[in-house]
Amino acid sequence: PPAMLRDEDTEADFQRFLRRVDEVANLLQGLNSSDPAVQEEAIAETEKKLREEGASREEEESRTTVNRTVINTSDTARAEAVDAGAFLAALEKDAKERAQQRKRNEQLANALKEKGNEAFREGDFALAIQRYTEGLEKLRDKQELYTNRAQAYLKLHEYEKAISDCEWALKCNKNCLKAYFLMGKAHLAVQHFSECRQCYEKMLQIDPQKENLFKECVNEASLEEKRVRDEERAVREVQAGNAAALSIQELLQRINTPGQDILCYTRGIRLLAEAVNDCTGQTLFRTNNGFSILGNEPVRGAFCAERKSPAEVELCVSLLLLWQAACAGNEENQRLLLGQPEVSAQLPELLSSGTHEIQRETLALMSLCSENESGRRLLAQQDLTRWLQVLMAFVKNTDKEADGALSILSDLIVANREILESHFPLPEGLAHTHVLFPGGLVFIFPSLPVFQGRLRQENRAGTALTVGMVGSLCADAELRAQLARSRECWQACLDECSDGSSPGNSQSVLAALGLMMNLLLEPSDTIQDFAVPISGRCLALLSHQDGRIVTGATGVLSRALPASPSAVEEVVKGGVVKKMLKFLKVAGQLTSSYAIKTLSICTKSSRQAQEELVKWDKRFQVLLKLLESENELIVGNAAFCLSQCLLIPGAATSLLDSNVVLLLLRQAGGDAQRTSVQQNSAIALGRLCKAEPRHIPQLRKLNGFSILNSAMKYVHSS
Repeated sequence: PPAMLRDEDTEADFQRFLRRVDEVANLLQGLNSSDPAVQEEAIAETEKKLREEGASREEEESRTTVNRTVINTSDTARAEAVDAGAFLAALEKDAKERAQQRKRNEQLANALKEKGNEAFREGDFALAIQRYTEGLEKLRDKQELYTNRAQAYLKLHEYEKAISDCEWALKCNKNCLKAYFLMGKAHLAVQHFSECRQCYEKMLQIDPQKENLFKECVNEASLEEKRVRDEERAVREVQAGNAAALSIQELLQRINTPGQDILCYTRGIRLLAEAVNDCTGQTLFRTNNGFSILGNEPVRGAFCAERKSPAEVELCVSLLLLWQAACAGNEENQRLLLGQPEVSAQLPELLSSGTHEIQRETLALMSLCSENESGRRLLAQQDLTRWLQVLMAFVKNTDKEADGALSILSDLIVANREILESHFPLPEGLAHTHVLFPGGLVFIFPSLPVFQGRLRQENRAGTALTVGMVGSLCADAELRAQLARSRECWQACLDECSDGSSPGNSQSVLAALGLMMNLLLEPSDTIQDFAVPISGRCLALLSHQDGRIVTGATGVLSRALPASPSAVEEVVKGGVVKKMLKFLKVAGQLTSSYAIKTLSICTKSSRQAQEELVKWDKRFQVLLKLLESENELIVGNAAFCLSQCLLIPGAATSLLDSNVVLLLLRQAGGDAQRTSVQQNSAIALGRLCKAEPRHIPQLRKLNGFSILNSAMKYVHSS
């Protein structure tokens, strides 16, 4: 059962202390109120409190053996004669003195907290606990000191004390997220699985934004509970004399017998790999110190040898097969394996060894570990730079193992981002230290087969994975800028979009479009050389049956066209205006936002685009509808397109008898966060009335001149 507070008297005293602080604070607030009624009520309550305290003292004195009736009578008479204002003054003075003392104590407590944090950083958890305890002696209701001390107790495996401190922290602040987090960890350590989950659920109730942390904590608890159940079941199998269970123990004992030659070790490891064929076998392998096999000198020597003999190669392959059997679907075993420094240091070397059998089985072991989130995190916490360098070189191969290397690369990149995005509570005042993604590796990507046109055409999934993996890097602004300057990267994207008609290519085309959308966030001279062909490819993809590809192609157009007037000219000639209008009539909000942005870019510099928009959008029905959108980006671009089209003779006249003046006035005088909405709407109104004066009466009727005058502050030039 969970540990409860041991000292009931201390707890009761603490609660009385908190209530008294609240009562005094409320009384002082009432006495200082500007409302006479509130002040009078506070005075009455204060007098009541004083009488109660006086009565309490008299009752206590009456219990003594000395009769003080006469003395008490005179004292009571004098007390009643004292002016009530004096009592209030004394009470206020006492409260101020208490506030000053609390302020001094808080300063001392904060100083001690910082000393505790420093000790925590240095790994001296006992000293940290001492400093936090000294701080609590100065200020008993400081929640951070309880949670910090609880975290130090966790480091020292004093779980009951950690739980107790978390309970005290929650008395100070019932919504203390960190207290529930640490209490959950402590309950997990003592295998209180139900209480552990309750803590994590409470944490999620307090802050729903912590859903990812909640899932990770609950998953950790589930894995630990599974580990306990598995080990209990394995013990029962051994006690029942199960032959398979006993054979695993016997084989491990034989392998750990010193003085054997390499061939004997190899045969024993092969037999053990065959015996470890289920969850119980994996558990027995773990609980019988199977992962300490590298402690055997001949085995370790063969595993770590830089130049391996044929016998050492065979032993190494056998060992990798054993670990695959022991770790398949078993996250606890994966954690123990990858937690060994020799293993984590040697696996990248095995992968780059040049011996095909060793490379194949090493890759299989890594793929197995990267199938689940915890395994990916374990791999990403190793020497990530070394891993990626080796895998990058490995994917240059043309055999099927290259696909596995690509998959692992993608998993490691995602896992690294997840680690950077995770925020686990630290002692108050301590900051997180993040290991940044190895940025220099971006220069390795141009050597990937997909960037050199060497990827097999039948392996479209591998292409999509490669491009998607590079896209994952774009979350980092520095890497994104470097990739945006890579001609090989742009050419690869262009090549991937060249054959979008085949259904089997959809994933790789989507990956390429997504990558380009990210790269176009960065200004680059390189894009100017590719803007025309990329825009042409995207224009062709607008007829694709996959709506996701259509949306992606429209998005790339909206970001690529500003880089090149020539690209604008080409897509306008290719009929982009009519296509964008079609999307604006039927598409969702995301595609519409890209489409209207594309139209605004085209109409800004192309007279032909303006004329075609006037021709194909009869009486501007599409644009007028967009002016009523709740999306400010769409409204601002729609107003801009309209203002550009009003330069075409007859366009303003076609809007007579419409509600265009009302719509534009609403936007020009509105409170949109994007000032481009007011600016573009005001410019459109001005051009509308200049081109067709018959709109002016409607403008005057709607008090439009004053609205326009106030909106002119947004207009720098028309």
